Amino acid sequence: MKENLFCIKGKVVIITGGCGVLGTAVSAYLARQGAKVAILDMAEDKGKTLVEEIKSEGGEAIFLSANVLDKERLEQNRNDIVKTYGTIDVLVNMAGGNMPGATIAPDKTIFDLEIDAFKKVVDLNLFGTALPTMVFAKTMVDNGAGNIINIASESALRPLTRVAGYGAAKAAVANFTKYMAGELALKFGENFRVNALAPGFFITEQNRTLLTNPDGSYTDRAKTILAHTPYKRFGDAEELLGSIHYLISDASRFVSGTILVIDGGFDAFSI
Repeated sequence: MKENLFCIKGKVVIITGGCGVLGTAVSAYLARQGAKVAILDMAEDKGKTLVEEIKSEGGEAIFLSANVLDKERLEQNRNDIVKTYGTIDVLVNMAGGNMPGATIAPDKTIFDLEIDAFKKVVDLNLFGTALPTMVFAKTMVDNGAGNIINIASESALRPLTRVAGYGAAKAAVANFTKYMAGELALKFGENFRVNALAPGFFITEQNRTLLTNPDGSYTDRAKTILAHTPYKRFGDAEELLGSIHYLISDASRFVSGTILVIDGGFDAFSI
């Protein structure tokens, strides 16, 4: 047994969507813990700035322009990562998001849902998880070990109002996580793990206008969320870091197919 089960120094970790609010926090933290981080995102300027910041703190990271729905581009990303770091140990599928047309506003009904927007949200969240998994897991299988962490959502556990497309997509991600846990372990051995985080409510650039007013005060939706959250506040990005660290490390080596909820008690609370 290792003396420090939580040591992740030297692990090569890919983070898709690594330039978002949550992805940035995860990328910087893992680099500080000694991981070699490959940040994949479409935001090239943000990515390069993030890598510079990580390196200025003594960490190791690279940025690769990526599209999680473009398999050929992902395969080139994989080749570049292996060329740079020699292997791939961990994939964190953080790319995802929502769009207005796939939501149902309070003054709208299901008949106002834009099906094309619904499809785009499913594509981004579900296929944007499945395609990177297929591409990067190939290297893991060739190397005999691998660890994948997906991002589900509170809306994957029970349906939330308004976010029809996002909830359906994240529920599919949760199901895909459990499927892949069995698929990889049964066919390639016990050195393969697949788990997911289900974050509760964190304020990001994508949901900021839904949760806060222009003056910074909370919207009615935000107030409703907090009324059903025992902690009575939104999460901080840093509060995801310990859970991701645990799932990446050998401390969770017998953990696979789980959905780890990080929500201040929201899912457990009712009145």
